[in-house]
Amino acid sequence: MAQTRIEWTEMSWNPSTGCNKISAGCKFCYAEVMARRLKAMGLVKYNNGFKLTLHDDDLRIPYTWKKPRIAFVNSMSDLFHKDIPLSFIKKVFKVMNENPQHVFQILTKRADILLKYNKELKWTHNIWMGVSVENEKVMNRIDLLSETHAKTKFLSCEPLIGPLPNLNLGKIDWVIVGGESGRTPRPMEPEWVLDILNACEKAGVEFFFKQWGGTNKKKSGRKLNGKFYNGMPEVNLKYVK
Repeated sequence: MAQTRIEWTEMSWNPSTGCNKISAGCKFCYAEVMARRLKAMGLVKYNNGFKLTLHDDDLRIPYTWKKPRIAFVNSMSDLFHKDIPLSFIKKVFKVMNENPQHVFQILTKRADILLKYNKELKWTHNIWMGVSVENEKVMNRIDLLSETHAKTKFLSCEPLIGPLPNLNLGKIDWVIVGGESGRTPRPMEPEWVLDILNACEKAGVEFFFKQWGGTNKKKSGRKLNGKFYNGMPEVNLKYVK
């Protein structure tokens, strides 16, 4: 496990690492940069750099957590990558199923594979399933997510690099929005964010604004309309022991 600076979770758990780029949101992948850095630092887990690698030994980690946690699963990969076998995904789900005191947040850009495997997986209450939606071209991921049996469904609109008109939030519980950061970030227009906020308020969906981003994300901050938006589903509070 690893502590994380990601505002909407507590820690990361990476039973797999590595990935490849499939859409515009992947252009400046932070995980790819981090994997390269960790390999250079000599971390054995990242000997393969950003090449997809499965880590069976890490499957035991959640059993060792003494207190309830909120964990982002595969912050350094995508659990539904086409080269990760269903058998391994089932192992990951088994760990999550057997640790109901923890909340596990999974995020994928491969909603087609997610839906393909949906009926093969056991969706316990503590598994939050999300898809990345960076612009209008990939909004079909929302519809695919909506068809799954996940108890809590969410969207990560980060980096938001285009507007999301007519956002369908009918079966969505939570939306995260954030701008791109780094050396050459693509801009995020305020009206895109406000449109999503309005859609969430109309649908009664929790809204979390992560950051404006830019070359200096700390300076840009994460206030919207002069305040912080830290909405999150409360399902974890009901089941924490």
